[in-house]
Amino acid sequence: MIIRHYEDVEAVEMMKGVKKRVVIGEQEGAPNFIMRIFELEPGASSPLHDHPWEHEIFVLKGNAAARNNFGDETPVGEGATIFIPPGEEHCLINRSEGIFRFMCLIPTGVE
Repeated sequence: MIIRHYEDVEAVEMMKGVKKRVVIGEQEGAPNFIMRIFELEPGASSPLHDHPWEHEIFVLKGNAAARNNFGDETPVGEGATIFIPPGEEHCLINRSEGIFRFMCLIPTGVE
């Protein structure tokens, strides 16, 4: 069993205003899933993208807009869950004045 605080894992800047921590992954021996924590600065956005695997998101802090490939935006905030099926374009845009933090789960071997 591995127990640690997510802040004990180094944050990597993916792009301006977007940081990622891989808190559970293959390095920890996880055979099926990778757990990542993302932090978006105010106004920052993840890129609009898609991929052939599903993933699940749990919002930990802040408010954002979840955008799909049609440009539709749905407000999300603390406690919201998001399921993104394979092949669906998506991004998250921080709409709050503070950090927007969320947990994302993906299958191993796809990062």
